[in-house]
Amino acid sequence: MNAIGLLILILFMLMIFVGGNQGLKVFFGLLINFIVIFILMILINWQFNPYIVTAVISIVILAIAIYLGSDNQAVANTAFQTSLIVVAILMIIAIVAQHFGQFQGFSTENSEELEGLSLNVGLSFSHVAMVVMVISLLGAVAEAAMAIIADLNEVIDRTPDMTSNSLYAHSRIIGGQILGTAINTLFFGVLGANLPLLIWFIRLKYSLAMFMNAKVLMMEVVTMLLGMLGILLSIWVASWLVVRQFVKHKKVGIK
Repeated sequence: MNAIGLLILILFMLMIFVGGNQGLKVFFGLLINFIVIFILMILINWQFNPYIVTAVISIVILAIAIYLGSDNQAVANTAFQTSLIVVAILMIIAIVAQHFGQFQGFSTENSEELEGLSLNVGLSFSHVAMVVMVISLLGAVAEAAMAIIADLNEVIDRTPDMTSNSLYAHSRIIGGQILGTAINTLFFGVLGANLPLLIWFIRLKYSLAMFMNAKVLMMEVVTMLLGMLGILLSIWVASWLVVRQFVKHKKVGIK
């Protein structure tokens, strides 16, 4: 067994040990999403419309991640609704960012590994870049939505007679806590993944302008910023949906 297989086995055993049946469901969801990503690559390779494919695959991935990751149907429904709204907004932003930033294609740093290979692959790298940006932020959006909705529902269960203003105040406090940890997770994840590249740039004495125009780096930075924006929007949209549902149920209860 190689190192990757061993790590997967350890992950599986720990998820069962910590989460029990829920951990098994989450691990099963990871396997399904891996297959879904593979299907995405096949469809893009077959020249299907990348916007439609990305939208459909994103919905499938979010549904699997959220509904297999939660045993509370109400929380999962609201989190899924939140994620759909946020990802739709971010997909539009990603398309605009890609249009003006032109992050697609290969950079000069890729020249050695591409030597001798044909670049006439028949794909639009602009579309591929958009797909990568959207797929990369799905996890952050779903995680932030699930976290704040679960916490707010816990607050409602403990104090069902609270006002909507009080619930909004709780959402700001909880959202601030989630925001700090989630954004730091994204930042250090991107920084850690690109640390060798940054060291290489520094050793080669790249100027600030070369840093800012390095496609291989700026693509990661834009994806990270979209993920951070997705976390912010998820917290805001989820809070609004939870408070809206709370006020609606309260009015129904009064009647």
